[in-house]
Amino acid sequence: MTNVQSPPRRSRAPRPRTFAVIMAGGHSTRFWPLGRRRLPKQLLALTGRHPLLQETASRLVPLVSWRGVLVVTGAAHAAEVQRQLPRLPPANILVEPQGRNTAACIALAAEWITTVCGDGLMLVVPADHVVRDATALRDALSRAGALARLGAQLVLVGMQPTHAETGYGYIRVGAPLPPAIAPGAAWVRGFHEKPTRITAQRYVASGEYLWNSGMFAWTASTFLEALEPCLPAVRRALAGVWSAAKPADRIRRAYRRLPNVSVDVGVLQPLSKRRGAPARIAVVPAGFAWLDVGSWSAMPALWGCDDAGNAVVGTLVPVDARGCVVYAPNRLVALVGVRDLVVVESGGAMLVCPRDRAQDVRQVTRALEQRRLVRFL
Repeated sequence: MTNVQSPPRRSRAPRPRTFAVIMAGGHSTRFWPLGRRRLPKQLLALTGRHPLLQETASRLVPLVSWRGVLVVTGAAHAAEVQRQLPRLPPANILVEPQGRNTAACIALAAEWITTVCGDGLMLVVPADHVVRDATALRDALSRAGALARLGAQLVLVGMQPTHAETGYGYIRVGAPLPPAIAPGAAWVRGFHEKPTRITAQRYVASGEYLWNSGMFAWTASTFLEALEPCLPAVRRALAGVWSAAKPADRIRRAYRRLPNVSVDVGVLQPLSKRRGAPARIAVVPAGFAWLDVGSWSAMPALWGCDDAGNAVVGTLVPVDARGCVVYAPNRLVALVGVRDLVVVESGGAMLVCPRDRAQDVRQVTRALEQRRLVRFL
């Protein structure tokens, strides 16, 4: 795939001024052994219908058209992204030579937009979320985008919490914005990373918190301006990168020295704590059904469960087995007298772990690297 990294050029035909930026650079270490380096979770059909990336793009195309979709992904996945999204212009696949988390990912897309059309609205979404109501999602992003266009503010989409989830970050909601400007929107008072269960229960009971969905709206220029005081090394390394004679080489050199930091930790949280001038971070609440597919423990919400609470893809023979997650489409699995296990068989490898340790599956890939079992990565 030789043309996905070619430098963008200003076109005489007007390009879309709103872009849906899909962050698709994850490595899927928590979905081993189904998720591998060459096929991370965003490229898998975990919902049983289409790969998560395809579902994400199809939800966004009505807002921006295919010409307005940008996918930021890793070099190892660019060809598969193009295969899964054949209507996406190849130049709209922005390739990262190595993963550097969401701050660098978004900055790379913002630089592309400023190079192509001077500035533009960015609707930033992860590739691995599950959303059943696409219309409600587009409405939330449209409201966030409209607010972002009004001034130099960074706008988040916050989800109304339905339970005391400990795997999500939380947004503390501050003063409301004038209803005539942005109905239901509010300023952000602060961010809180994954809390304990007791703290999460307190957050939900207070009514002052929303889940941080990881979906954002801002103009490219506003984001790059916010990046300057918070992550100046990222701003300097990527400034003008798409105007270089050989942008792929320039990006490769830049990424070697970029910090591995999320946009939440690297930009939003520092701005929310700044003294003096307001940080101008706003949140638009949304209430549609939404799931951040973070590990195998999330599968019951996607697949449904039998009467014993087992979520299964494949054939399971349960004998006094309850609350298990089983993925083995090509094997019969029998479970006897067990509770709350994850059992996954794929590609000649098998995973067995307690459901409450599903987040620790990423440690398996580290162990495989140490043992040089690279054929299973």
